[in-house]
Amino acid sequence: MRETLMLWWQLMRLRARARLQNRLSLVLAWISQGFGYAGAFASIWVILNRFGGLGGWRWPELAFLLGFQIFGYALGAMFTFTQFRFMEEQVRDGEFDMLLVRPVNPWSFLVFSGIDLQYGSHFALGLVLMIMAGLQLDLDWDLLMILRLLLSLMSAAMLTGAMFTALGACAFVLGRSRFLFGLYFDFWELSRYPAIIFGLPLQLILLTILPFSYMGFVPVSVLLGKPVPILGDAAPMLAILAGPITALIAAWIWRACLRRYQGFGV
Repeated sequence: MRETLMLWWQLMRLRARARLQNRLSLVLAWISQGFGYAGAFASIWVILNRFGGLGGWRWPELAFLLGFQIFGYALGAMFTFTQFRFMEEQVRDGEFDMLLVRPVNPWSFLVFSGIDLQYGSHFALGLVLMIMAGLQLDLDWDLLMILRLLLSLMSAAMLTGAMFTALGACAFVLGRSRFLFGLYFDFWELSRYPAIIFGLPLQLILLTILPFSYMGFVPVSVLLGKPVPILGDAAPMLAILAGPITALIAAWIWRACLRRYQGFGV
């Protein structure tokens, strides 16, 4: 176990050192992404200021939701997005076949050797939004609430990584998977908003089949003491368990698709 952990650490360290060879490019990427998200969030702020709220959510509450959502997403995506988004090319070009003959777990190697440092602006923006909103909301930050926040963020990160893993695994069977990432982000955009503003059918989808509401709305509602439709009293527990449960499902999907993999490389 110790050797495995050391291997993962070395893989991450080598990847980080390689990425930091061009610091200017990395900083420019942070700046461009930061401005992109800040512009999108500013448009939401304008709408809330114009209409006074959104589904009963005021700006500080929604700002906390936006900060939580982007921070949790970045925490999971830095280990999985780039790695599994290009799974289609790795399968098609035969690169994944070469990985299968190495004496390491393929999933672990992909995740830890491809850690992406381009999420600095996501973390900074998310943290600033949560801190500023938390101060305006005057929340009681006792030890239990801090622990609940941290566990909820880890759950959101696991949920993000699990969904990217499942999407990437589809390349083993279909030979293609990148188009699924486009569909993912179409629904991911909805996780920025309180699910209560959507109709009941879409709420059910976002809480079950496509659990995007657990990336922000459910855990933030629990932290702010807001009611969660459909889930009710189960919301606090599910806000923490959604990530681990989805990770187990994604692991099963990964293994099932890998067993059916016949190779597409030429």
